Amino acid sequence: MPNFVHLHLHTEYALVDSLIRIKPLVKAVRKAGMPACAVTDYSNLFALVKFYRAAQSEGIKPIIGVDMRLHQGTEPASRLVLLCQNDIGYRNLTRLVSRSYTEGQENNVPYLHRQWLNGATEGIIALSGGCEGEIGQALLAEQPLLAKQRLDDFKSLFPQRFYIELQRTGRHHEEEYIHAAVELALETGIPVVATNEVCFLNRYDFESHEVRVCIHDSNILADKNRPHRYSEQQYLRTPQEMAELFSDIPEAIENTWLIAQRCNLELTLGKNFLPDFPIPEGETVEEYFRNQARIGLEQRLAFLFDRTTEK
Repeated sequence: MPNFVHLHLHTEYALVDSLIRIKPLVKAVRKAGMPACAVTDYSNLFALVKFYRAAQSEGIKPIIGVDMRLHQGTEPASRLVLLCQNDIGYRNLTRLVSRSYTEGQENNVPYLHRQWLNGATEGIIALSGGCEGEIGQALLAEQPLLAKQRLDDFKSLFPQRFYIELQRTGRHHEEEYIHAAVELALETGIPVVATNEVCFLNRYDFESHEVRVCIHDSNILADKNRPHRYSEQQYLRTPQEMAELFSDIPEAIENTWLIAQRCNLELTLGKNFLPDFPIPEGETVEEYFRNQARIGLEQRLAFLFDRTTEK
């Protein structure tokens, strides 16, 4: 059986474009003979705990990641897939995702700003985002120098941890992009990796998936002029199917296996960890919080009631 692992996959927790539920997902992954699988929902980690537990119960290695929208100023946003390698990467990723919500929202959509990545990428593996990534956009615009410049930037942000993402899902410009991306990879020595941007488990789920997308986008299914961003090929392909699809670029399949081996996040669930507050010398934790509660109450009462007013 070919060594292949899905590294770009959305679940129902992506909210905008997936029908996949966690338990059926891990059962399908096990049935297909894959030892690991990643969940990379749009801009969130909502599925993390449920996926982590379900995957482990089925003997599947859970790979935790996020499909981020990368802010590009006045240009259309690009995409960047980030995968946790370890605890350090998990902490960095949770900070980046949180910051996209607290500081990066535009029209209720969270965006990641490039400058936030500086000093915050340790323990994270990045996939370029395919046609919709910064590099893909530059290649399709026939700007190879810009693509190489952007690649160099990502190489410095993710040393030995950046991969050029390739997809063959029957959507526009994919083959054009792949030819240019492989040429760039050969020129620069950056590895390529194959993904399928999975949004549903079976091919026949595509129509139901389109209904969900239309509901989110407030479009009518029968409208021929609505955007068609997905294809029926974005299902959970088996390793054999993916190996056949990329038979001309076998290293793109093998690298999914190598990336899965590099991702080894271990989480402790079901146990509470309280923050370690600095306590003034000479006070116990109980005395300190009792005093803080009293001070806070007095401040609140002073705000609510004017004590200078005579009865």
